[in-house]
Amino acid sequence: MQTFYYLVHIQYLGFRYHGWLKQPKVQTVESMIHKTLVFLFEHSDFKILGCSRTDSKVSANHSAFELFLNEPADTEILLSDLNQNLPNDIRVLNIEEVDKHFSIINAPRTKKYTYLFAFGEKCHPFCAPLLCSFQEILDMDQMKKGALLFQGRHNFIKYCTKPKPGTVFDREVLVSKIEENTEITASFFPKTSYAFHIHSRGFMRYQVRLIMGQLLCLGRGEIDLDDIRESLTGKDARPLRQIAPASGLMLDRVDFDQESQSE
Repeated sequence: MQTFYYLVHIQYLGFRYHGWLKQPKVQTVESMIHKTLVFLFEHSDFKILGCSRTDSKVSANHSAFELFLNEPADTEILLSDLNQNLPNDIRVLNIEEVDKHFSIINAPRTKKYTYLFAFGEKCHPFCAPLLCSFQEILDMDQMKKGALLFQGRHNFIKYCTKPKPGTVFDREVLVSKIEENTEITASFFPKTSYAFHIHSRGFMRYQVRLIMGQLLCLGRGEIDLDDIRESLTGKDARPLRQIAPASGLMLDRVDFDQESQSE
């Protein structure tokens, strides 16, 4: 039987979901999409593979999944039907047909995460799904210096929770920086908020939130820049315990290499 392959680009607000991956007895982004496709196709003879397993409450400004069908689909009609039937916190951006050589799991890609935060006072409750507020005063100059230390190739063994056997901890971070947030704003956002941007070919479980946790410790004066440098040497394999809350984290974009999408 012939199989047809589609790359579906999506965005979602993750605040009410238990992450991307389909799980029993809880609502996830994948399970909601699967349920909607079953309704549209009137069967479950298809397969979904996501490009990133975001955690509970983590949002995505741009993510994607591969859809495997046993019959061809009109991508424009499918896009319209999905957006008509999915809840308002999930939106399909684009659907493109790919060939059998494309693999969403192994395709070369860059993942770009953003962590939005503010400090000094408690934010408006409407901020909760998108931005994490810390009421203490943070040393932003130190945090900006600390963020730059993660850029480049380092051993991230301390920045992973429950790694699988054979996990490669020596990884390269392409971008790591903190700057004032000007991209995602709202009338109820605080006057000043910040965005931690981090880009890499791939991330381990909780890696970004553990990095943000260390930056928060740095901003509070609990550690210094040398502690950050030492944590990236791989000499100490004990995992870090300070993890940043999930709701400030967003998968900002997944960029696939052009050759990996050829049809």
